Amino acid sequence: MDDEPERTKRWEGGYERTWEILKEDESGSLKATIEDILFKMRHLYVVIDGSRTMEDQDLKPNRLTCTLKLLEYFVEEYFDQNPISQVIISAEVFYLFAGNPKKHIVALKKAVDMNCQGEPSLYNSLNLAMQTLKHMPGHTSREVLIVFSSLTTCDPANIYELIKSLKAMKIRVSVIGLSAEVRVCTVLTRETGGTYHVILDESHYKELLMHHVSPPPASSSSECSLIRMGFPQHTIASLSDQDAKPSFSMAQLENNSEPCLTLDGYFCPQCRAKYSELPVECKICGLTLVSAPHLARSYHHLFPLDAFQEIPLEEYQGERYCQGCQAEFKDQSVFVCKMCKNAFCVECDMFVHDSLHCCPGCIHEHPTPASV
Repeated sequence: MDDEPERTKRWEGGYERTWEILKEDESGSLKATIEDILFKMRHLYVVIDGSRTMEDQDLKPNRLTCTLKLLEYFVEEYFDQNPISQVIISAEVFYLFAGNPKKHIVALKKAVDMNCQGEPSLYNSLNLAMQTLKHMPGHTSREVLIVFSSLTTCDPANIYELIKSLKAMKIRVSVIGLSAEVRVCTVLTRETGGTYHVILDESHYKELLMHHVSPPPASSSSECSLIRMGFPQHTIASLSDQDAKPSFSMAQLENNSEPCLTLDGYFCPQCRAKYSELPVECKICGLTLVSAPHLARSYHHLFPLDAFQEIPLEEYQGERYCQGCQAEFKDQSVFVCKMCKNAFCVECDMFVHDSLHCCPGCIHEHPTPASV
């Protein structure tokens, strides 16, 4: 604990020259960069088709079970890459709006017993999504992802008028079809700037879902706004401290779970409400509570890691083992970071660029929060 102040100073050092991440466009404006940063805060509304076609067995064991299984993986990846974003999942048996992947996964597991029947209604689903997303801040993205299994839709009104409203509110709608291409979905995605694909098999289905993990391109007309955030540290009160008082977590009260008095947690710096995990929006004062790594990870799409230089193994003159996994090089090529000159094998190169999003060698030499 004695070195904590010094470690804090090094942590803060990474933000001393934060203006260097801003880049001018051709006209000399910084507006595009600022909009890109703000647009990394996402609100994604996922609609699951609950019609009787979801019981078809062209996906094993059926379309519904396969969809829910893939969505569990999607939710984990989504929050891993977009930690300060929100997801709304809507199906016949549940509606969940949260920024906690655990809540979504629990709800998806319970939805396996969903009774699939009748015809779907794109109009009703899109109208509900629009009513929810229109209240979201204009500086964040508003996205809808529809998993559509049926070839028909039963709508109570003119869906093309609704599409115009979605476009006016800058709500981006994408569709993943499980059967075949449907004309109305083509028009819907084209007009709102989304994507429309029909799956070939389960692996292709998973690939299409993963395309929606990365944030969409920011709109040139998106709003810019300052966002107030709190960065609480995890604190543990000592039992020997006479002032230590056990307290409830707001998350436990919200989930209607068995309340439990604890001495540790994250305390909102504004109202002192306690939470067991981050990120979360404070239920008392509305302040968004995140950790510094969460905020830093949300920027890696904007500032991707440069590709490593590929060098044939016989021409490489450095160490003969990978700086990542410490294994001896066995492939025909090694991959060298242009900044720190450390070499990696092909598996570590893929892991660094696809999952880690930062070079371990650079982190070891120059630790900064932006590399988290």
